Amino acid sequence: MTDDVPELRASDADRERVAEVLRDALAEGRLDMEEFEERLDATYKARTYGELTPITRDLPTAPTVNMVKGPAPSGGWAGRITGGEGSSSWAVAIMSGFQRKGRWTVPKRFNCFTFWGGGEIDLREANFADREVEINCMVIMGGMQVTVPPGVEVVVRGIGIMGAFDHREEGVPGDPGAPRVVVTGFAFWGGVGVERKLTRAERQKLREERRQEKLERKASLRELQESDRDDVHDVHRRMLEEHHDLMGERREERRERQRERREERHRRRNGDF
Repeated sequence: MTDDVPELRASDADRERVAEVLRDALAEGRLDMEEFEERLDATYKARTYGELTPITRDLPTAPTVNMVKGPAPSGGWAGRITGGEGSSSWAVAIMSGFQRKGRWTVPKRFNCFTFWGGGEIDLREANFADREVEINCMVIMGGMQVTVPPGVEVVVRGIGIMGAFDHREEGVPGDPGAPRVVVTGFAFWGGVGVERKLTRAERQKLREERRQEKLERKASLRELQESDRDDVHDVHRRMLEEHHDLMGERREERRERQRERREERHRRRNGDF
């Protein structure tokens, strides 16, 4: 490992792994709420590995970040339904907020609670412990957002009192083999939003594909315009050549008439009729 590794940029998944260690330390009593909030704030503000490392240095379960990229996970939903336990099974936000995002494993049932706070549960890059998972949301005077990737079936069974659960994503068929996400719970003076959204990388890839298609269309149009210009140029060139030929013939005719008139005048002067 080189000396400049601490200066490498950390990903959202790296920050989330550190945040998970902090939550476990809070639950075990290793950190009090004030220390937890300070370190969690520093975690989400961290931009490099060097800034993340000191946050969990004194905790026995501090995560290690693998600097060597392993093989990319296999495509398709089968590779994302892993079985076993989830990497996190609960989250609490009291007059604060929480996030579950990046690379994490969603358990069969994930329980979360917010009071005067907010929560973000992002499943776009997550693995799933089972083909059907439940996100149980308890919201009191707060809000919670559940984001799922395209292709996942969504079922919403939550109850709202002076609050609401978002049902807009229901009824969309899932891809073959894709997991099913069931959103349940209770919202009082609060709301639970559910949206289907591409990841940043997928959006970037889609924008790049659209940009490439646009460039190809522009190139095709340019070739067509150049071909049209070549055709017009050929027409103009032929017209100019024909005009030059015509002008040349007329000049030759004028010279011939002038020659005939000179000969006629010469004959008259010499009395040759």
